[in-house]
Amino acid sequence: MKISVVINTYNSANTLRKCLNAVSNFDEIVICDMYSTDETVAIAKEYTSRIVYHKHTGIVEPARNFAIAAATNEWILVVDSDEVVPGNLKDYLYQFISSPNEYKGLFLTRKNFFMGRFMHSSYPDYILRFFKKGSVEWPVTIHATPIIKGKTKKIPSQKKELALIHLADENISDLIKKMNTYTDKAAEKKIKDYGYIAFTFKSFFPFFKSYILKGGIRDGLPGFIKCGFDSFYKFIVMAKISQQRLKNKSNEKSN
Repeated sequence: MKISVVINTYNSANTLRKCLNAVSNFDEIVICDMYSTDETVAIAKEYTSRIVYHKHTGIVEPARNFAIAAATNEWILVVDSDEVVPGNLKDYLYQFISSPNEYKGLFLTRKNFFMGRFMHSSYPDYILRFFKKGSVEWPVTIHATPIIKGKTKKIPSQKKELALIHLADENISDLIKKMNTYTDKAAEKKIKDYGYIAFTFKSFFPFFKSYILKGGIRDGLPGFIKCGFDSFYKFIVMAKISQQRLKNKSNEKSN
């Protein structure tokens, strides 16, 4: 059986070559580009002729199903343009599909970095990225987990040599810009009533979970800052939801 690697891109020139070098020996590479304005497409053409285009939506999820549909092989590996597939993982995936099994999908682990440090707090960061074509439907909401029909398996978190390597090591300014975009998307169409207790608990718990329960305390000052961002992200989402709820109430009264 063969594997198609599907990669969604938009202005990904800084990391795309590393990403493509790591998957160049798979059976097929499909690039789905959102009309990049940098050298992304030129780099992609060095590795594959299978390039399709999707309108730029600001987030990748709306283009996932379209990109997967363009692949021709039975098994699909979805890789972001800022991720690297280690050789050990490639060998594991081909061994996985060569042995008879009842699984339709495989959850991969991923190593994330921040301020030059591997973040224990975000490992194993399980993501469903390997599956049989036709068994997955990708919701169009931000950070959505794909819906799969059939049994799945997880790669053991102890096997760190099999983890995807997330190249993104963004600076604080980049994180803040991305956070504003992502929290806008996360808050869309969610009108909930958060009180003081909810704000306090729901924003503090992500920090406690990341820093204490998942070991961010081992990552020094970068780990402390990253866990603080995890907490702040949740706080901002709730704040934007509350802002919209209060605005809706005000409009109802004025009408």
